Amino acid sequence: MTTSSTSDFAAYIASLPRVLAGAAALFRDTEGRVLLVEPNYRDGWALPGGTIESDEGESPRQGARRETLEEIGLDRPLGRLLAVDWSTGPGRPPLVAYLFDGGVLDELDLKEIKLQEEELLSWRLVAREEITEYLLGSLGLRVLAALDVLTEGSDTAELENGRRVL
Repeated sequence: MTTSSTSDFAAYIASLPRVLAGAAALFRDTEGRVLLVEPNYRDGWALPGGTIESDEGESPRQGARRETLEEIGLDRPLGRLLAVDWSTGPGRPPLVAYLFDGGVLDELDLKEIKLQEEELLSWRLVAREEITEYLLGSLGLRVLAALDVLTEGSDTAELENGRRVL
């Protein structure tokens, strides 16, 4: 590429729409309760996860694993992709959210959780029936869809704002 075509390509890329990308892990205990974390930088609860560092070449799976290690101190391979959600909201670009199966944590695993104190206040296990009381909006719906995928053994859920597309 010439310098002119390189700068033209850079200008073209800069002109494209922006989309945020996030990834999280869905961990359950032996009773089927979901592990949630309480961030200190916003209201409400969340799953272990966060922004994918795509500018650094990080994939969604790598991002979810890195964020899990950073946030709760657990470094483990993640299972299959349970849900992909196209989520829109006021005051921000659209978000593509990937949700991976983190597996089942036993008593020993739960004792190994070490919260990232810079970002998190606490963690808790929440039953399916209470998910939408803790996880608001599309995040709560996304988790319920992912739990359905696990229960049914179905394919990855394609979601828009937490609701199944197909």
